[in-house]
Amino acid sequence: MVTVASTASLRVYVSEWENGRRTISSHYAKILRALLGITDDELSGQPQSVPALVAADGYDELMSRIDAARNVSMTMVKTFMDQTELLRTMDRQMGAASLVDQMTAHLGTLEDALTFAVLPDTRRPVARALAGAATLAAWQALDVGAVERAWRHYELGKRAAQEAEEPMYLAHATAEQAYVLCDAGRADMAVQLVRDAQRLGGKAMSPRLTAWLYAAEAEICARAGLHDECRRALEHAVRHLPTGEEARDPDMLSIFLNEGHLARWRGNALALIGDDDAVGSLYTALETADPTFIRASAGLRCDLAEAHLARGEYDQAHEHLRQARLVASRTGSVRHRRRIEQLTQRL
Repeated sequence: MVTVASTASLRVYVSEWENGRRTISSHYAKILRALLGITDDELSGQPQSVPALVAADGYDELMSRIDAARNVSMTMVKTFMDQTELLRTMDRQMGAASLVDQMTAHLGTLEDALTFAVLPDTRRPVARALAGAATLAAWQALDVGAVERAWRHYELGKRAAQEAEEPMYLAHATAEQAYVLCDAGRADMAVQLVRDAQRLGGKAMSPRLTAWLYAAEAEICARAGLHDECRRALEHAVRHLPTGEEARDPDMLSIFLNEGHLARWRGNALALIGDDDAVGSLYTALETADPTFIRASAGLRCDLAEAHLARGEYDQAHEHLRQARLVASRTGSVRHRRRIEQLTQRL
């Protein structure tokens, strides 16, 4: 038989436990552990959980969250996508450094919505929204130098894309993840991963995403010292890119690629392999650059500096690095600042 204090005394004890004025004795701890189904650590570390006597098993709260997730409509999913789009716009104009808190909260909301969604028809649209948001968060993390966080976000994006049955999102997240390996000095492994991304996308990919993946392969091959394969991938990118000024892929809103963007990418890859054609492509890209892509302009200036360095034109390289440094300071891009310092050491 278990002996406890009177009802009146227990009310006082619970109040004092709750407010931290009384330590729970081993006698009452044993009773509360069995009653609440929690461990010693949870009991001692979270005294606020004691009042949960009313709903000790937690099923009411769980069912409430599942019911709420079941009611996530396509309107709500659109709201999630709109929030991602707003963060993407702010990122390219202001940089990622000031968006860490907003992006973390947005991902948390999406993960919660997916965690408590039960049926596939509800889960897939949320998973698709999460795949896009996680990939954006990963690129932002890479930009601010948080490489492990970037890697984890890419893994989250890939899992979400698989659950959503969206091969385009899976291919995009996988290809961007290759840049983490590339920045870490594992360009050979990055080449394998970006090619695997093309395989994962398969026939489901849009022409613009296909061109984007070939352009990414070209850059990574250049960084791996695979000159012929770099040029071959650039040819494939040009062949698959749709004509016209439109840059946004309607099937994959995170993809921006037109002839101007590809000229910049081509110049970047050619500069990395020391090809003289790089300078012409990069100045063409500079003339047609979208002024809202502030952070990308730092990368373009770095590409021009690299191309001029390859030709021994140090004054021009110095000027482009000065411009790149100004933009990188404005956006807080650790990734660009690192590249600027590496190029500066070659002057």
